[in-house]
Amino acid sequence: MSLPFSQVDVFTSEFLRGNPVAVVHDAETVADADMAAFARWTNLSETTFLLQPTHPDADYRVRIFTPGGEIPFAGHPTLGSARAWLEAGGEPASDGGQIVQECGVGLVTIANDGGRLAFAAPPLRRSGPVDPSDLATVAGSLGLETDDVVVDAAWVDNGPGWVGLLLRDAETVLRLEPDFGAMGDYLVGVIGPYGEGSEVQFEVRGFAPSLDVPEDPVTGSLNAGLAQWLIGSGRAPSSYAAQQGTALGRRGLVRVTADGAEVWVGGDTVVGIRGTLELEDG
Repeated sequence: MSLPFSQVDVFTSEFLRGNPVAVVHDAETVADADMAAFARWTNLSETTFLLQPTHPDADYRVRIFTPGGEIPFAGHPTLGSARAWLEAGGEPASDGGQIVQECGVGLVTIANDGGRLAFAAPPLRRSGPVDPSDLATVAGSLGLETDDVVVDAAWVDNGPGWVGLLLRDAETVLRLEPDFGAMGDYLVGVIGPYGEGSEVQFEVRGFAPSLDVPEDPVTGSLNAGLAQWLIGSGRAPSSYAAQQGTALGRRGLVRVTADGAEVWVGGDTVVGIRGTLELEDG
């Protein structure tokens, strides 16, 4: 079978500087095993498959795969899939132009502000303090002493399973050299502030070795969970910019805005590859 295919660079206005997602269009006839196999083959942090929605309020449905398997939600695939869907001629049903995506966590709303997309952060599935034994394992896998540079920690799980650590500064975040074997099944996000006057307020890194993604270049789901935690606790302003991917030579820029109880996570997207995917039928 021949299927339209796109590859979208997310959280960047410069192709090759963000986090790419592979998007397969019209994927109704693709078997689950083939979805998983193609995601392993692309070896990107996520690959998505666009399908017809099953919910009456959704514009499209998406399934999201890492090389290690399917996950219910991820942020940069949400924005990249929406961009690919729009580029392929998709038109939102809502009068306001907002896109409604159906995925494993339910419906996710995506705003389109002059071409810059932002998704409404889904509710956290798990939040609150991290057990001291979990924190010791996570901090140890990062080479950190918990009473030295870890300011706070919380579960910020909106689907993938993130645990978040707030470190004392961005420089500490950038110096981390994780031991992925010691990290085990934890998905770990770290964030640290830049000094006053910096163009961006935070540096973020995300580690997911159990999903075969040792370090993710730019992570929408993690940034969403961190924003809900930090804005809600007063540790971050209601609007800020976070940088991610610096340690990998990328220039990811995530823009966060809280509108009342709603947190929006957005950034630029660039369609870098358009083509056709050839898969064997059945």
